[in-house]
Amino acid sequence: MRVIGSYLPPLMMGLILLGLWEAAILVYNIPPYVLPAPHLIAEAFWLHRTELLAASLVTLTITFWAFIWALLTGIGFAIVFTRARFIERALYPYVVTLQVTPVIAIAPLIIIWVGFDQVQRALVIIAWIVAFFPVLTNSVAGLRAVDPDLHDLFTLYRARSWQRLVYLELPAALPQILTGAKISASLALIGAVVAEFVAGSGNSTGLAWRIIESGNRLDIAAMFASLVLLSVIGIGLFYTLTLLEWLLLRRWHPSYR
Repeated sequence: MRVIGSYLPPLMMGLILLGLWEAAILVYNIPPYVLPAPHLIAEAFWLHRTELLAASLVTLTITFWAFIWALLTGIGFAIVFTRARFIERALYPYVVTLQVTPVIAIAPLIIIWVGFDQVQRALVIIAWIVAFFPVLTNSVAGLRAVDPDLHDLFTLYRARSWQRLVYLELPAALPQILTGAKISASLALIGAVVAEFVAGSGNSTGLAWRIIESGNRLDIAAMFASLVLLSVIGIGLFYTLTLLEWLLLRRWHPSYR
């Protein structure tokens, strides 16, 4: 009952907003090619459900692989950076440069370099670029925030470097790593959508292309249906990682109980 009660207010607010939206369409007589009513969006979703669900699977697949690679490379580089300051000083400026460069500007180059016959791989790379940095920075911060007294204890027991990493640093850094993962998952979805937009017609069948296709046909209700699916995917990713965070940390941290 407590869980249901926590979700009841946002559900009620959502229903109220949908009701106000529907009423505003009727009162102000807004044409559907400008702003469709919620019931028209629901009809468009049902009409195009097969294409939209297939496109959702494509976008979700790109997002998933980009997120996994961001997680692996972000944690891997964080481990290297916290053990070799020279490597960190040598590579970190380029990591920052890659992050601050607008991905939409370099996405066409990546698609050309990877090849138009490997567009899906190029889309994963583009989404990975967007999602990589939060995992890296949060992991570095977590690995460096370990209690020095615990380091001294491991030194006292003559722990090896890999033992210090596996049994002390990674568990202690887990809250920051999971925080970075939640940010990264959302950015991976954004990167996947941007990459699909750049890939253009015929090279991508994800939700971004469905949005472009619907816009070209002035089917605004179908555009909104695609946007709703993108939002559902993003919310699902966030709460999935929130559940994972709770499962992993509830025994260690009182705030997660």
